[in-house]
Amino acid sequence: MENSVEPRRSRTWLWILIGGSAFFLFVLAVFTLVYLTMHAGQSSSAMTFGDKIGVVDLEGVILDSNLVVQQLKKFADDDSIKAIIIRVNSPGGGVAASEEIYRAVKRIRDEKKKRIVASISTVGASGAYYVSSATNKIYADNGSVVGSIGVISEWVNYGDLLKWAKLKPEVLTVGKFKDTGDPSRDMTPEERAYLQSLIDNMYGQFVQAVADGRHAKVADIKAIADGRVWTGEQALDMHLIDQIADYQGAVDDTAKSVGIKGEPTLVHPEKDRKTVLDLLFGDVSQWLPTKEKILDQQLGFYYLWK
Repeated sequence: MENSVEPRRSRTWLWILIGGSAFFLFVLAVFTLVYLTMHAGQSSSAMTFGDKIGVVDLEGVILDSNLVVQQLKKFADDDSIKAIIIRVNSPGGGVAASEEIYRAVKRIRDEKKKRIVASISTVGASGAYYVSSATNKIYADNGSVVGSIGVISEWVNYGDLLKWAKLKPEVLTVGKFKDTGDPSRDMTPEERAYLQSLIDNMYGQFVQAVADGRHAKVADIKAIADGRVWTGEQALDMHLIDQIADYQGAVDDTAKSVGIKGEPTLVHPEKDRKTVLDLLFGDVSQWLPTKEKILDQQLGFYYLWK
């Protein structure tokens, strides 16, 4: 009896071992396939020879400039990249972040002498237009939203809510303007004037930057810098853009302008590599606070169309 039980146990462990090995090989094959699929486009771009145009996406609210600036610098330093296209679909964002990208673009245009253009798709407003204005040429569709030259700062005053909840904030400061913009109370006239002076200064910087980038007079830019947006068709007549064209039209025209014959190779920056956790649990961004939500929670100054 005992002799018959032992072979059964051996067979059971053998099947467990075979099944476990098969499952491991299956999982390994799936992850290998996903990895190769995600990196296939990058590898082909890296190994492609011939005339190339770098493409950098400027998308969504601009709150951090580091990634875009790094991508621009990489393409600017690459001699095989004959031109750079910034594909714009953004309502703008932070003042400092927009300015940093603007300066990176301007360095490529003026110092590197490499052609860099902007192709506006749906929206190229405020800080995104600020960046676009530093390029050699701006393309937009007839129905694109362009412009919104201005500055905005806003936050929620929840002082009445605290009073209703019988909560009293305690703040210790040194300097009468240190807690200017405290959302738990109303601003004093002095504080309001102080913040307005900052916004006025930033507005002047915006107008000057656009005038420099577009090789226009400050007075001409200031005359239309009242926060309004225009369609691409209107913006063309106002010399805020240079040509009506979709993205493919911008690619073709840019290739022609730098002497590329035929279809150019478009090179995109490498995307962030997915981790095993990303593959297992999928996209968790819906559970995380968005840039727009973060923006509404704090005092800040923005070149932003809302």
